[in-house]
Amino acid sequence: MQRMGERAYAYAKACGIIGKSFVGKRMKGLESAHRLSELDRLVFPLEQWNLPEKELLHNLEGRITDRAVNSIISIVECFSKPPELLTLLLRSYEYADLKNALISALGAEKTAPAHTDLGRYQTVRFEKWPDVRAMIEGTEFEFLLDKEGVLYRELGSVQLQTVLDRRYYGAIWNSLSGMPQGDRQAAEKILSAEISLRNSGWALRLRSYYWMSAEEVKLHLIDIPVKGPERSLAQDAIRCLEFPLDNFSSWSSWRWKEFLNPDAEGGYWHADARHFQNSASRYLFHLARHHFHLRPFSMDTIFCFIKIKQFEEDVLTSGAEGLGMGLSSREILSMLGVEP
Repeated sequence: MQRMGERAYAYAKACGIIGKSFVGKRMKGLESAHRLSELDRLVFPLEQWNLPEKELLHNLEGRITDRAVNSIISIVECFSKPPELLTLLLRSYEYADLKNALISALGAEKTAPAHTDLGRYQTVRFEKWPDVRAMIEGTEFEFLLDKEGVLYRELGSVQLQTVLDRRYYGAIWNSLSGMPQGDRQAAEKILSAEISLRNSGWALRLRSYYWMSAEEVKLHLIDIPVKGPERSLAQDAIRCLEFPLDNFSSWSSWRWKEFLNPDAEGGYWHADARHFQNSASRYLFHLARHHFHLRPFSMDTIFCFIKIKQFEEDVLTSGAEGLGMGLSSREILSMLGVEP
């Protein structure tokens, strides 16, 4: 199969998967689920898991993630030699799972955290947990070990997340930058916004939950140099460090101000990191959905497909968690700010 033929096949297959996904008009169908078992039947109509609701939640969340990953792998494997960018996007799951595994090992937890099976694209030996050395020796993550093969002691939870986020986004950005311009126009726009928003959301979390100073927060940002007035994809996050967390009007000139929780109209207001994260996710989803069909045979299309499937996964897992807490589907979608 010629490369253009592979791209055409991947695009056609991606369109078919998106057509069956819970995005756009199909998202409204989620409102019909009032219990976890109903959401399960809606998403997996051909499967039957007769489990109590408490057991079903964990089981369902895992299958929702596997569903997204399997869809992504099915598109990546349309290519005889999958582009590095696509395998890195797929391996975002490995990076996230490694964070959880290392933090659990540092906390001396007794039970291994769940991880997503990426098949031949997986490099970390999660089955060796809690032996960190056995998990990552010989992989790209070996740099986390000291000369004795032990995880560096100064790496706490926040530091681990920072180190791995920087490594992941640096690799993605470098891979994207090495592609022809015609293959990365939309992807570059979306990824630059994603990194800027991730930095900004991380800055809000570190200030709100860890009470870090501006100088401390700067040490944990993903600093990727870019052309233009921003100079760095950390610039928007650095600028927001000037604004007080309890004064809405102070944020009026900030680039991402529309993603903040609304003003309390005379009452107490405090920047809500969770609200910002949900708003940012919706924005990135709409960007990806807008660009998905614009240039069908470019890598942009597959990049957008992956982002759309990951957004759907987030909505479905949030829906499962909310139903498990007794919320209605409509309440959950409203909290996420998703309009079916």
